[in-house]
Amino acid sequence: MTGIADFNYPAFNAVADQLRARGYEVENPADHGIVEGAQWADYMAYDLTRLGLCGMIALLPDWEKSQGARLEVLIAEKLGMTVVDAHDLVTREAV
Repeated sequence: MTGIADFNYPAFNAVADQLRARGYEVENPADHGIVEGAQWADYMAYDLTRLGLCGMIALLPDWEKSQGARLEVLIAEKLGMTVVDAHDLVTREAV
């Protein structure tokens, strides 16, 4: 999110809306918003506590370019969580 216009919130929110419409419970890091004076580590500390509540992590395009996303994926894999491309979830046929 760092270095991307509007912290990439529009993309996070669009995918979160699509996933919620498909019945997924979503922990969207953009929901936390911008906190005055917060640093990268502050956002990550919060996001990682929320990550621990999830069973799956859905990744946006170019996630590999994000230091935070790479850390989240590493932790998700170590915790045995499912790691998927968000696009695959929103385009999957309804079961």
